[in-house]
Formats: sequence, structure tokens, C-alpha cells
Amino acid sequence: MPYPAGHRAETRGKIIQSARRLFNRHGFENVSVKQIMSGAGLTHGGFYSYFKSKSDLYTEVLGCFFTDPNWKSCWEGVHVDLSSTDVGPQVVRAYLSPQHFEDVENSCPMVALPTDVARSGKKPKRVFQAVFNAMVSALERSMFEDGPPRRTMAQAMGALCVGGMVVARAMVDRTLADELRSACMAVALGLGGWDQNGESKHGKLKAPVRVAAS
Repeated sequence: MPYPAGHRAETRGKIIQSARRLFNRHGFENVSVKQIMSGAGLTHGGFYSYFKSKSDLYTEVLGCFFTDPNWKSCWEGVHVDLSSTDVGPQVVRAYLSPQHFEDVENSCPMVALPTDVARSGKKPKRVFQAVFNAMVSALERSMFEDGPPRRTMAQAMGALCVGGMVVARAMVDRTLADELRSACMAVALGLGGWDQNGESKHGKLKAPVRVAAS
């Protein structure tokens, strides 16, 4: 009996989601194809009809909500409207939110997998770079023309978001980790010309940010 339409795409998506969760939690080297397929509710043997290798799958996992419209890991209580002209402060607050901090398995891979990417070949690095550039572009859209070049500021904001979360996750003291996230958020919002509530200091309407307090 033939599979229904869309079955292959759905199955492929399950494998990617399983791999993302496992890679985020354990790292690329510590996860087997068997574990990935088990996490997707599938048998090991079917893997190679979808991906050539675990490395091939890895590049698919590196997508994030900036580049992947099917990415379903928006953290609970956090919403980012990428179509909004005021998306910048939404991104900063969501990325450095306590929800993102705590949800390791559903992390943006720029936070969970940068060391793995740095040790990888050019293809994963290109994907990682594309995700970061998409983040920078989203931040840049909400900024004003005055002051330093917008792209320079947006790149610095993106690095604060990603790097801040990486360092916070590496701390054992949750209070210090929260202080660091708050500090990075304050500086990043300041670089964008937004106040702590995501409202522009230049008089634009408040961005529709919905993120629980840290």
C-alpha cells in the first residue's frame, strides 16, 4: 500500500527534529544514527534513504527560526514576528530569554553547536554563517540611520545574543548566568536604540514583544 502524499517530507522532518534535539543536548560526536532514528520513532535502516551520512544531516539541523519557516521550536511564552518592522528588540529579548536558556534541546543551534561547527568543514560553516547573517538582517531592519553603520551595530548585537547565551549556559551559578543574560540584553537593546521594554527611544511604536520576565 503506497504511503500518503507528504509522508516522505514528514518523515524527513521528524529525523531533523530528533537530530536537533540530540545534537543540542549531547553534541554531534556523542549521538549515533541509531539514537537519532529512535528519537524520531523510526528504525535505523531507513536513515540512508533520506540522508547520505550523519554529517549530511548535520547541515540540515543548523537551521533556525531566522532561516527555516518550519522550525517549530519557539520557546514557550516567546513570540517573534519576523515580518514586523520592529522585529529587532523581539529577537534580542527572545534570544536572551530564560525560556531559551532553559530549553537546551530546542536551542537555536548557533548557541548549542558553535564548537562543533568550528571543527567542521566548509558546508556546516556556510550554513551557520547564513543563519547568523539572517539574524543580523532581522536586527538591522529595526534600526535607525543615525549613529554608527547599522550593519556594524547589528552584527555586534547578534554576537552579544549568541555569545551571551553560550557563556551563561556554561556557568554553574544561575544567578550569575541570569545577570549576564540581563547585561547582554541591556547592551544589545541599547545598541539598537531600544529601551528595556523593546520601545524605540526615537519615538516609534513599541514592538509587539511577548516574552516572560527573567
